[in-house]
Amino acid sequence: MTQRETTPPRIPVDRAHPLDPPPELAEWRARCPVAPLTYADGHEGWIVTNQEYARQVLSDPRFSSDPRLRHSAVHDVLGDGQPPEEDVPGMFVGMDPPEHTTYRRLLTGELSTRRMREMEPKIAAVAHELVDRMRADGATGADLVTAFAIPLPSRVICDLLGIEYEDWREIQPVSEKMLRIDSTAEEVKECYRIIFEFLGGVVELKRKAPADDLLSGLAHSAELSDVELTSVAFQLFTAGHETTANMFSLGTYTLLTHPEQLAALRESPDMTSGAVEEMLRYLTVIQFGISRGAAADVELGGATVRAGQTVTVSLPAANRDPERFADPDRFDITRVPSGNLAFGFGVHQCVAQQLARAEMRIGFQVLFDRLPELRLAVPAEEVAMREGAIVYGCRELPVTW
Repeated sequence: MTQRETTPPRIPVDRAHPLDPPPELAEWRARCPVAPLTYADGHEGWIVTNQEYARQVLSDPRFSSDPRLRHSAVHDVLGDGQPPEEDVPGMFVGMDPPEHTTYRRLLTGELSTRRMREMEPKIAAVAHELVDRMRADGATGADLVTAFAIPLPSRVICDLLGIEYEDWREIQPVSEKMLRIDSTAEEVKECYRIIFEFLGGVVELKRKAPADDLLSGLAHSAELSDVELTSVAFQLFTAGHETTANMFSLGTYTLLTHPEQLAALRESPDMTSGAVEEMLRYLTVIQFGISRGAAADVELGGATVRAGQTVTVSLPAANRDPERFADPDRFDITRVPSGNLAFGFGVHQCVAQQLARAEMRIGFQVLFDRLPELRLAVPAEEVAMREGAIVYGCRELPVTW
């Protein structure tokens, strides 16, 4: 792709191997790391596939997060329309500084190091409880997705936000449908409505009867309206359980299919933090990347991105960049971490990333300590993957012990 084609290609979707990004991304990165891309409505933009330009796009203020200036990285690339990212107050993921900075400051205060440390015993307790349930009545097998990967981060984020987990479970399928690329724009919009309505009720409760949780703390500050607080809750919950849940399922699958790596981890549990970083890099579950809109003409990697064009950053491709990572297609838990982009980069870098890291570190430690004989219950090639989802992972993961 050294020359601009008459009609640039769409973003590649099909994988040759379940743990590797589509092979076209590596080819583009080698030949043209800033390549033309066509979006579903015919809009022509760009896709970035290496670390250098990915970091530039995600940190340069000329590339905006405002949905009015960009096309969706997912629904508008693959589906029949983008999700309803309307101008909803408090939807800070679609804001630029200084508006974004205001929300970021409030959340940073609530997601303090102290609060994260206080969450660790709760994470461990939930992980042990889930393993107890898996082993109840002499059971020797389960679907790890529903038994462990989904409930662990979901219960933790519910506890952090002050949401009743049993209430959320009733609409969890709505959240999953919202993040599927084959959902129509109308279906996604309805999912947004249902979740916002539910969280709006939670916010109303926090105003009347605050407790020791993040939403109560934000409500007490009186800096956010009910709509803003509901938007914040929506973003934290959606990002806070979907990504980590799929990291648990796909990370477990990866370790079980790399027995030498799992053996090393079992022998040296203190390697877990490094193993988590390698899983974040190697797997990068935000499989279609994230997008920015050019607010002005920008020269990027020899290409001229015109004002109004969209640039999609392929996080999976950037995290396999050989200029940044030696032998990047090899899974190696002994690799020295060197700045993967799994949580993004720049001012929009995930505000709750330390919570996600703690969940994975503790969750994997408990899982493999309590189930030393854990293994796949079916051949690896039979494990169903979430190809049609924004967040990649295992649809089911049958395991035995």
